[in-house]
Amino acid sequence: MMIADGHAPNPAPQTQRLVLIVDDSRAQRRTLAVQMTRAGYQVAEAANSREAMRLCLERRPDIVISDWMIPGHSGLEFCRRFRAMQSDRYGYFILLTSRNDKKDIAEGLRAGADEFLTKPVSGAELLARLAASERILRMEEKLRSANTRLTAALTKLRETQTAIERDLREAQRLQQGLVRECHGSFGDFDLSLLMRPAGHVGGDLVGFFPINAGRVGLFALDVAGHGVASALLCARLAALLSGTNHQNVAIRASDSGGCDPKPPVEVMRLLNSLMLDELRIESYFTMIYADLNLWTGHLRLVQAGHPHPMVQRADGRIESIGQGGLPIGVFSQADYEELQVTLAPGDRLFIYSDGLTECENARGDPLGEEGLHAILRTNATLHGDALLESICWSAAHYSSGQRSDDISAVLVERRSEGASCS
Repeated sequence: MMIADGHAPNPAPQTQRLVLIVDDSRAQRRTLAVQMTRAGYQVAEAANSREAMRLCLERRPDIVISDWMIPGHSGLEFCRRFRAMQSDRYGYFILLTSRNDKKDIAEGLRAGADEFLTKPVSGAELLARLAASERILRMEEKLRSANTRLTAALTKLRETQTAIERDLREAQRLQQGLVRECHGSFGDFDLSLLMRPAGHVGGDLVGFFPINAGRVGLFALDVAGHGVASALLCARLAALLSGTNHQNVAIRASDSGGCDPKPPVEVMRLLNSLMLDELRIESYFTMIYADLNLWTGHLRLVQAGHPHPMVQRADGRIESIGQGGLPIGVFSQADYEELQVTLAPGDRLFIYSDGLTECENARGDPLGEEGLHAILRTNATLHGDALLESICWSAAHYSSGQRSDDISAVLVERRSEGASCS
């Protein structure tokens, strides 16, 4: 093989790259080797494909310049094998040939060659192609380095995510512990609670607490937003509403040394003041708080932005009560209106969060209050946990199992005359 005279600018590789020259002619290899050495490359030589493959495995050349015809295998087959052994880095392959048929060029490209040079090759053309190979190799190295950094970052991210998941599972367990009792029986009344966070932790909270022998307080609240911040506020509110009588903001000491309920309106005002004046956080919550008289079935109730409670009478009639009201933690001068309702034997009160009525079907239609009315009528014979589970199942069926918000509920049932506590 002849190299025509000529000079070209040195491609000046950033690192001294290794070029493997594969040709059965020692004179031709030496001619190319001199050109490569002058250009600043390291050079290795092989006279056949077997020796070339050994050098590729041992020294991993950056650039291969191979004749089309070499002993052992053709240059095309050698190119295919060279490509097959590359996994973590790229090698540039230049195929030298005296052929100039377009079909031959296409065959060489399919075999994995990057460049074709027709013999005799001028030194200027060869060095110009090597300069082009430098750009490709530098780009590949930058991408490989970026991928290495990205892989390390993803590994770190997965480790962090695993730790977060572990912490969230523990937070979920702790949040579930905020609801110490999911059921309670007081005189003729049965109370049942439901909490279904959309994620690990949620912003809904429900609960009840005895005030004295004849009164029970019950509440449902929904902190705006989701996740850890909402769950932390829930934890703070749980401590205020379900602690001992001396800690519970809804209870005051009576003159006789016992405990009396604070009026629901006073409880709401106190919580609103706490949010705005003491906590001072960028959040708010909706809430319903009720004081239940166990002897008369009379409920004093305040609605603060929470969905309208539903009363289902013993004959199946359903009433939505309340005027809405303002959420807690928004306006310093917010006023709250007390509602009063009496549960007769066989009646029940259902308090729920908007995660239930905002469940959407495939068309994007929310379940709404009418849908919830229909579910309550359909399940009129169920009570306690069975009713709450059936409501959740019906909502999940309506939304095809898709849910983006927490669901919580308080169910207060007054047993019928002669019915026993189950």
